[in-house]
Amino acid sequence: MRLPIKLPAYDGCFTDDEFFEFCRQNPELRVERDEDGQIYFQMPTGTKTSIRNADLVVEIGIWNRLAKRGKVTDSNGGFTLPDTSVRAPDVAWISNERWDSVPEEDKDKFSRICPDFVIELMSDRDEKYWLPVKMEKYLKNGVRLAWLIDPFQQQTTIYRPDEEPEIRSFTETLSGESVLPGLEVNLSTLL
Repeated sequence: MRLPIKLPAYDGCFTDDEFFEFCRQNPELRVERDEDGQIYFQMPTGTKTSIRNADLVVEIGIWNRLAKRGKVTDSNGGFTLPDTSVRAPDVAWISNERWDSVPEEDKDKFSRICPDFVIELMSDRDEKYWLPVKMEKYLKNGVRLAWLIDPFQQQTTIYRPDEEPEIRSFTETLSGESVLPGLEVNLSTLL
């Protein structure tokens, strides 16, 4: 049975607490908010994309379990970024030092912190028009390394602050560079 969407009194912009409560009361929805307060509803991904995303989370999670350097989130982990947007990357990683600086009461909500690393995985071909803009916004908010994975073209666009995006084929090994030292991912064997 599908429950109706519960909207609090809405004057055009949710406060952070109202937005969190709205998301909490509607867990079946995938929702993000941009820096202007605009709310975006996203449909669930198809099963194939969900499997790919799970493989990526596992890959980063295994590296992190061995390295013990930070925390990994999946596509349900929301972050309130410095520009006030609330984003939930498909995969995110935050260093232990930065995570430990987040107040405990903030950790149970959309923590006010920008991940060090994010992955976005295209789930349909139309996302190629708006996901690159989202990746640039991640960088402006403090992300140090980002991968935009396009399974349709079998390529990954790597985003770094103050650099032009770099495109790599799935046959090339991706590196966590200085952000996730020792991480190496070959998407041709993973996806």
